[in-house]
Amino acid sequence: MELLIVDDEKIIRDATLQIVEDSDHYAEVAVDGKSALEAVRDGDFDAVLLDLNLGADNGLEVLAEIQKKRPGLPVVVFTAAATISTAVEAMRRGALDFLEKPFTIDQLHLVLARVQRHRSLSVKVAELQTEVARYSPEPVFESQDSTMIDTLDILFRAAPTPASVLILGESGTGKSVVARAVHERSQRAAKPFVTVSCPGLSKELLESELFGHVRGSFTGAVRDHWGKVKGAEGGTLFLDEIGELPLEIQPKLLRLLQDREYERLGENATRHCDLRIIAATNRDLAACVAAGTFREDLYYRLNVISVRMPSLRERSGDLRPMAEGYLKFFAKQCGRKISGFDADAKKLIRSYPWPGNLRELRNAIERAVILCREDSIRGEDFPASMLGRGVVANLRTGEGEASIGIGAPVTLDEIERAHIEAVMSQAPSLVAAAQTLGIDQATLYRKRKKFESVEE
Repeated sequence: MELLIVDDEKIIRDATLQIVEDSDHYAEVAVDGKSALEAVRDGDFDAVLLDLNLGADNGLEVLAEIQKKRPGLPVVVFTAAATISTAVEAMRRGALDFLEKPFTIDQLHLVLARVQRHRSLSVKVAELQTEVARYSPEPVFESQDSTMIDTLDILFRAAPTPASVLILGESGTGKSVVARAVHERSQRAAKPFVTVSCPGLSKELLESELFGHVRGSFTGAVRDHWGKVKGAEGGTLFLDEIGELPLEIQPKLLRLLQDREYERLGENATRHCDLRIIAATNRDLAACVAAGTFREDLYYRLNVISVRMPSLRERSGDLRPMAEGYLKFFAKQCGRKISGFDADAKKLIRSYPWPGNLRELRNAIERAVILCREDSIRGEDFPASMLGRGVVANLRTGEGEASIGIGAPVTLDEIERAHIEAVMSQAPSLVAAAQTLGIDQATLYRKRKKFESVEE
């Protein structure tokens, strides 16, 4: 590793340098805040060892300037016993660790080992992000649809502010993508973006996932656990499908929003947090409030900045450029030379209602790129679930129309899926679709997830 040692005491500075170099690391030294910031600006260090007492310079201010110049650069602070509280404050402001003076060689070795592990994890995260980018098209925040243009304008104007944001819309419309885009355009961009998916967990597990727990607080809690609120410190907490949040947890989330306070499960100590909350849901929260399944005060606290992501069938002008963008991306990824879509494929893309929205469009085109036999995508290259919605015979034989129905040579699962997607394409909301189907929204959510996993 390459380290920068910042200390105004020559004895400490030289001793630390010797230990670092004896441990097969490279190090440079700085005697004050100014020279430290110049070194950080000009050098490529893996970590900084920073004394909090730099004579006339305030170590906490130097720490803040280092983070501005090199966000994410690990900083370990040196402190005397009388300034432990200052060291804790430094860690709250982003320092990785602290070392009390005077320290032993073994203590410094332990700190260097922790820095090394942190560096290794950071490298792995960067590699994973690069790998994910290879398999995920870049999000496009351009649109020909006036509603979408207005939605993006509101979101990106609100991004630099601390305001909570509520994103409404059907599943697959890109709510999580724009939530991350808001975070990346905010003053918290260098801090974590942490997602909590509200459906699918019991009340106890979801509460632990959010706020954390202490050992013994419930069956299976064999050790202390910090929740996602702690993990999002300084950054953004994204609550996906917040309409599924159990009523018992809603008062605790309201307190988090209003007072920035919370307690871990099984613990009485009140903890404070600094984060922004963005929430998303495919439910009609106003209707949930009226039905008594969602707290009215929480709804209004979340609803500071509220937008609705339009469905893909409402954005007909965006269908062609989005489809072509996905085609270009997946053709390059698969190493295939595909010129575009033939007439039947274009007709299918225009006429299909896309109940799964952007997620379904992406999956359908990825599949078509992989399976197509020609140098262009044909209608029959799309999933059977699309072809079975009244256009399959037109595309293949030109004779009338065919559809999945009673007595068709298909499985019950295919009939169920076709019926659910047909109802959803005509319903004004998922709430209405669930009512028509005679199932609750949670069941509909699970079935749609099952359909998506089959496609993937």
